[in-house]
Amino acid sequence: MTTYLSRLRARARRDDGALSLEAMILLPLLILVVCLIIAFGRIQAAGNVVDTAARNASRAASLERSGGAGSAAGERVAQDVLSHQGLPCTSVTVSISTAGFAARLGDPSVTTATVSCTVRLSDIGMPGLPGSKTLTANFTSPIDTYRQRN
Repeated sequence: MTTYLSRLRARARRDDGALSLEAMILLPLLILVVCLIIAFGRIQAAGNVVDTAARNASRAASLERSGGAGSAAGERVAQDVLSHQGLPCTSVTVSISTAGFAARLGDPSVTTATVSCTVRLSDIGMPGLPGSKTLTANFTSPIDTYRQRN
């Protein structure tokens, strides 16, 4: 019986410190996974800001009475949304499709806004991430069919 107990004690001594070693190996991996989740979440949030800018720009353009005024209003609104949301774009491209303003009164038409924003990953992801990402969004908004156009 004593040999059996001595074998159990010997086995228990061999496992001493195994949990500490496992934690030391797994903890950095767990921290890395959490950091990547945070980075991807912040990139997704930046994409949502670009989507909002495109939606608001398209809507602002569709409320105007001419293509030129619609394009100017859409660009202004997109820039405002990006700056108010604090998205640090290194380059911004706003394109407003104004062909719908040429449609005859009573014919359905639309205007489309495309917003592209290039951001450094170190600004929106995690500090130290290299490179940049271009986020692009499109949104189409109807122009009032019976509203007078210039």
